[in-house]
Amino acid sequence: MHVYPRDSAPLNERGGQKSWLLLTEGQFGSENLAITLVEGAPGSMQAVHGHPDNEQVYVIVRGRGVMQVADEMQEVGEGTLVYIPPGAAHAIKNTSDEPLVFVSATSPPFNPKELSDYFAYKPGEAEPR
Repeated sequence: MHVYPRDSAPLNERGGQKSWLLLTEGQFGSENLAITLVEGAPGSMQAVHGHPDNEQVYVIVRGRGVMQVADEMQEVGEGTLVYIPPGAAHAIKNTSDEPLVFVSATSPPFNPKELSDYFAYKPGEAEPR
């Protein structure tokens, strides 16, 4: 079993959102998956972005918001899964007065440049215990 506390993970903070990189290629022997935990403050909005070579899912753990995937927008809340195909522009906005918490799973994992740019992560840093 491998356990990796959130507070040991690389953290990115911007736009009122905190993103922890919980799993990436090479951790625990993982080859095909990246996992982030994201907490957005009330009113926060993720910048519209895409991953040309990665499919992704968001699973809303707590709170509610509006999710954009390509040209579609839909309200999402606790227990909702959103599938994002490779290359689709996407973003999420917290529309509530409470934090919006979601888990993102990405496959294949983010490439090293994305990790370096977004999380200031370098392979070998913050290795899991």
